[in-house]
Amino acid sequence: MSTRWSPALRHLDWLTGRPIAHRGFHDAKQGVIENTKSAFAAAIVLGYAIECDLQASGDGEALVFHDETLDRLMQAKGFVARHSATELQALAFKAGSDRIQTLSQLLAQVDGQVPLVIELKSLWDGNEVLARRAVELVQDYEGPFCFMSFDPKVIATVRKLAPQIVRGIVADRVTHPDYDILPVSARVALRDFGHIGDTQPDFISYHWRDLPYAPVTQFRETGRPVISWTIRSAEDAAAARRYSDQITFEGFRA
Repeated sequence: MSTRWSPALRHLDWLTGRPIAHRGFHDAKQGVIENTKSAFAAAIVLGYAIECDLQASGDGEALVFHDETLDRLMQAKGFVARHSATELQALAFKAGSDRIQTLSQLLAQVDGQVPLVIELKSLWDGNEVLARRAVELVQDYEGPFCFMSFDPKVIATVRKLAPQIVRGIVADRVTHPDYDILPVSARVALRDFGHIGDTQPDFISYHWRDLPYAPVTQFRETGRPVISWTIRSAEDAAAARRYSDQITFEGFRA
């Protein structure tokens, strides 16, 4: 019998209570770039929760940025991790007037107004610098937030450092070429959630087109929430909500 929405899990209602704006409520055509102060401000005005990404700078700072490289979004090229935080914050985006924020700046901006769903990016190399810095910075933050990652080792580190922090696993069917850097055994373990004993996630964030999927369904039936990504239309949102408790969306008003 399902234990969904049992009193023991009500502390996660904030995670599923409102749609989650993917990298903020951004619109590049209007100069509002993903993962920027402007995109987060727009999400706050509309009352959406905010999903965002963290990368580590070369000097170990937690920066709000999605890609491993600067090439797609910035007026610069190269790997984020080869630059200091000061150097990265001096760079201009290709559009708009924002600069890359630190996690500290993001926390000060949001200040508990809406929930934060923070993804810790990973190079699958066991490096704990980003997780440790992120955990350090949120210690005094009083608003609702969580950490999540595709990399179970990152979430296991979060659990080890701060087990009280809500944590999640981002996942899909492990068919994307990005996974080719991993050995087959690691890919199988990701697909089958073989890490659950180490990560003990409070929620799963799953690729909506890969749902339903038995391990995710079983997880949800225990009363733990599933959020889905990335929804880009009202029609897709309706389909995703059949198998998840909340959507992560972009490109329309959810």
